Amino acid sequence: MQKLVEVIAKSLVDYPDEVRVKEVVDGDSIVFELSVAQSDMGKIIGKQGKTVKALRTVVNAAAVKDNKKISVEII
Repeated sequence: MQKLVEVIAKSLVDYPDEVRVKEVVDGDSIVFELSVAQSDMGKIIGKQGKTVKALRTVVNAAAVKDNKKISVEII
């Protein structure tokens, strides 16, 4: 799942080498902390947050088969 977030994020930004995804497990939920270059922040968030919302939707859809609660946070 972490690789999925990383691949999607790298395809959206200008500086893919600066994309970092950290997995934090908290009980039965998993949080992916996504960090990108400051200049790429707008590309990850998108207009009115639509891009990050779509990213979260894809990750949640992939997590359904594993019965896990997953969230993506941008740092």
